[in-house]
Amino acid sequence: MLPGFWMPGSTRAWLRALMQRALGLLLALTMALTLLPGAAQAHTLLVMGDSLSAAYGIDPQAGWVNLLERKLGKGYPVVNASISGETTSGGAARLPDLLTQHRPDIVLIELGGNDGLRGLSPQQMKVNLAKMIERSRAEGARVLLLGIEVPPNYGPAYTNAFRNVFTQLADEYGLPLVPFLLEGVDLDNMLQADGIHPTAEAQPIILANVWTKLEPMLTEDADSQR
Repeated sequence: MLPGFWMPGSTRAWLRALMQRALGLLLALTMALTLLPGAAQAHTLLVMGDSLSAAYGIDPQAGWVNLLERKLGKGYPVVNASISGETTSGGAARLPDLLTQHRPDIVLIELGGNDGLRGLSPQQMKVNLAKMIERSRAEGARVLLLGIEVPPNYGPAYTNAFRNVFTQLADEYGLPLVPFLLEGVDLDNMLQADGIHPTAEAQPIILANVWTKLEPMLTEDADSQR
């Protein structure tokens, strides 16, 4: 209303009611648009890993998880909850709070390497990973399992039992599986001085391994919104 312009009380009340109704309609329209099939929605990815996913010994920006986030863009936020030295037991203990905090659509589990290097029981490792899978699913997230292997000097019995944990879990839960995260990495020339951790040059190869199984999962998300 212009200064000094007089308006009957009934007219002012009518205008206020009209404005409130218009604002209500605008809010309802905004909410409806966000629910339309194909409307842009963020799909959060949670990476539960160890030093292989925590970019140990290299620039964090060069790590495969960071490369993945750049590849995906803004529509797919990536939460990297990887910790160097993490075991399946530690990951299983941390996961519930992370699921509550981030509500991920997809959980990428890259754990087990440190269990193997410490010679821990493959059976217990399987139990821990199964807990993570079941908890993730209970919270509405899908799971991508990223396998790893231990050096052959641990003996064939242990290395086979260790490797089988990942394939068994993938079969039992119907999960997509990357059998060996470091497949295609030149283990003679693309490892750091410790002989364990990949260099920055190896990270795009690791990402390519993950992408072969992750991309179909993201395509399913896109199709479900159409």
